[in-house]
Amino acid sequence: MAKVKVLVSALEPSSNLHLKEILKHTDNIELMGIFDKSLGTPLYDISEMAIMGVVDAIKKLRWFFKVADEMVALAKNADKVLLMDSSGFNLPLAKKLKKAYPDKKIIYYILPQIWASRPKRSIKLEKYCDRLLGILPFEIDYYESKAEYIGHPLLDEIQMDTMKNEKKEYISFMPGSRKSEIHRLLPIFKDLRKKLSDKKAILIIPKTFSDEKIKNLYGDISDFKIEKETHSALTKSEFAFICSGTATLEAALIGTPFTLSYIAKKVDFFIGTKLLGITQVGLANIILTKYNNTKLHNELLQEEVTVQNLLKEYQNTDRTIFKNKAEELKKYLGHGSSSNVAKILTN
Repeated sequence: MAKVKVLVSALEPSSNLHLKEILKHTDNIELMGIFDKSLGTPLYDISEMAIMGVVDAIKKLRWFFKVADEMVALAKNADKVLLMDSSGFNLPLAKKLKKAYPDKKIIYYILPQIWASRPKRSIKLEKYCDRLLGILPFEIDYYESKAEYIGHPLLDEIQMDTMKNEKKEYISFMPGSRKSEIHRLLPIFKDLRKKLSDKKAILIIPKTFSDEKIKNLYGDISDFKIEKETHSALTKSEFAFICSGTATLEAALIGTPFTLSYIAKKVDFFIGTKLLGITQVGLANIILTKYNNTKLHNELLQEEVTVQNLLKEYQNTDRTIFKNKAEELKKYLGHGSSSNVAKILTN
């Protein structure tokens, strides 16, 4: 049986984790395009696509246009197209691909967060793509047609069965993955660690960080046990202090109580809260609020992020309520997505 040739555009490390999970459900796919070289032979490895800030993005703009044109040329031999996340690159690419090959099926998996900003992108997504695969049940409501909920990849990637017997003997600290986030949060987390000196503590560091980068960015972290596997660290933690992002959903699905603490630049916070109307930062809270208008965890933002406030969160968080709300969230998401995406690509 001939393999299905799929042109993939997966620029983010998280997208490649999801892609890896899809491949576990079929051996009938041949990848081409942009993805992690551990998954095959890409046109470009994701390390070549990384950009650091606005200046770097502007410098690389012409090169990105060239890459997009190369992807369009490569698509000639593809049976299907799979675009994942990264709408800044993938949405213009979808337009080019649809113009060049009107009859080629374009599938978008891990949809842009149009529910958070720029909802009009839904018009372009529906115009240039044939199937829109959502990983959050509520995001389907933002589209006229073509969008469908296919499950959440974290329900495939978190090994629920292996967690039941883990001893919960640590407190985890996740100060984020961006330099600015780490610089703002880590000093507070270090002081908090000293207040909780009778507890075992894990500092979760992105797995892509080199030893040199860790040394320059984090300074003295000898008070912490260092972990790079987020799921493993959260599994053996009785509580966590988390910066933001997908980690809040990971902790929720694993069942580790946590508090979100986030410090943004004042101008960014103003734009987010006053102009864009953002009222929640944590993905787990956003999902649960959309589902039944409740929340899972507290969010300490800006000046609220103090050692004293974080200590109170650790002492006062109701673990039973958290557990019940986490179960509601899990029930809402329902099931994993990887096998469903594999079927869509191969059928």
